Amino acid sequence: MTTATPPSFPAPAAPGAALDRSDSDVVLNVDDVPDNLAVLHDALDESGYTVLVATHGEAALQRAAQALPDIVLLDAMMLGMDGFEVARRLKASPATAHIPIIFMTGLTETEHLVAALEAGGVDYVTKPIKPREVMARMGVHLGAARKARQDARQAREARNALDAFGYASITVRASDGRIVWQTPLARELLQSYFGEVGPDGTPTAFGQWAPEPVQAWLRRHVLADNAAELLEASLAEPPRLAVEQGARRLTFRLHQQAGDSAGGGDWLIVMREVSDAKIIESMSLSFKLTAREAEVLYWVVKGKINRDIGDILGASPATVKKHLERVFAKLGVETRTAAAAMAMNRIRQLHPQFEG
Repeated sequence: MTTATPPSFPAPAAPGAALDRSDSDVVLNVDDVPDNLAVLHDALDESGYTVLVATHGEAALQRAAQALPDIVLLDAMMLGMDGFEVARRLKASPATAHIPIIFMTGLTETEHLVAALEAGGVDYVTKPIKPREVMARMGVHLGAARKARQDARQAREARNALDAFGYASITVRASDGRIVWQTPLARELLQSYFGEVGPDGTPTAFGQWAPEPVQAWLRRHVLADNAAELLEASLAEPPRLAVEQGARRLTFRLHQQAGDSAGGGDWLIVMREVSDAKIIESMSLSFKLTAREAEVLYWVVKGKINRDIGDILGASPATVKKHLERVFAKLGVETRTAAAAMAMNRIRQLHPQFEG
């Protein structure tokens, strides 16, 4: 008497083991009937895919978390945890939510197909399985998944580039002030100026919400009755928000809408930090000015008259005038306009983020 030998498959990768994705997509095939797995495994393997298998729901979740496959082929009706529950758990996990799921089912009733889609499936095929049909549907969804990964990678690179040039950025949901994403530099600056804040902009242990001044500024310029018309027609860029902390100043610029317009949408905000102290120090070194002369020149660049500069520095207008005369001599100019123009050019060379 002979006993049928069940199909054998390669051993699953160890936790954390790297899969070579350079030449093939990784497919997780989930079915509690080994013969069904064998049919698809052979066809996928011959077509160049890297195939992982699981024969029950818990194993499927474990394989998916370990390997992060490019697509999941999932049997709907399995003993124990069925495919619908597996799909819901995969979609509930941030690590696996992006993976497209194609259901394989012998059920053809409308409510079953709807249940598959509601559980997170992007498509379904009916049994008996036809490998060519499965691979044709896989190709469509793998292409979309690759494009999504590419877009996400480009977005990360763009955020990193903004950080590298001192342009921190965040995306904020206008309706509730939630931070959808933020660059590392943006998070550092927000913590430095505001600490951690909650939904109402008040301090909290979580860093998921924009500070209250930012939320109010965004609502004022995005959720106002005529905001959409103004932004769409590009009649004017909303005024920038500036937050000062001693000699440091953080400005917020509303850049563009980054998501659905429902409820005000998600908005990209670019932040820039300017330190008066750093700019004054660089002017002192560049023009060989004393610290006080550099301070006077800085406030001239900012458009202040001698009386205002005296109030800021705690000096009389006559003292400011004497400092300014020495600045003129060192710069080789005769007017405050010429001195301001020369200083502004140098500042923009050394501090491109300076907005004057």
